[in-house]
Amino acid sequence: MPDADPALKPPLDVIAASLRAERSRTQLSLTEVARRAGIAKSTLSQLESGTGNPSLETLWALCVVLEIPFSRLLAMPRPHVQVIRAGEGPAVGAAESHYRATLLASCPPGARRDVYSIDAEPGPQRSSAPHLPGVVEHVVISAGRALVGTAEEPVELHPGDYICYPADVPHVFQALEPGTRAVLVSEHR
Repeated sequence: MPDADPALKPPLDVIAASLRAERSRTQLSLTEVARRAGIAKSTLSQLESGTGNPSLETLWALCVVLEIPFSRLLAMPRPHVQVIRAGEGPAVGAAESHYRATLLASCPPGARRDVYSIDAEPGPQRSSAPHLPGVVEHVVISAGRALVGTAEEPVELHPGDYICYPADVPHVFQALEPGTRAVLVSEHR
């Protein structure tokens, strides 16, 4: 994957504070969370101190262990009116594919959805491990083409196409054209 634009680095201070708070809430040790997530204890320690460069895969694994939606790691206090311009906002890139997720709206208390803007380029597919039970993803392609859906039955989508699929099973997103963009809504049931 090409070097990430420095402006697109994930908000490490927000992630660090969220990880510390969620780990404290669960009363799990640093060692136990790292073990369950399949990452090194030193990696989790660096993330909790606001250093390191977390990948999307690492953060998702931690969310599954902590039983929280991904957005809780990136969510900042919400203003009454929020505008996020294209190319801005808290973004995290995948480790082994040209895929970046930008949090657009997190799930406020009582609501059960998170909205992301996806920018993807052709290359290795973004393979996602199952999320928490009952999670469903909705994707609308706004530019380009992509192969999206469950790992067993992905569907080729074009601009304006929509797909809904269970995200508590392995699922994929693979850009088939340069400049592929999508909106992803993660619904927590």
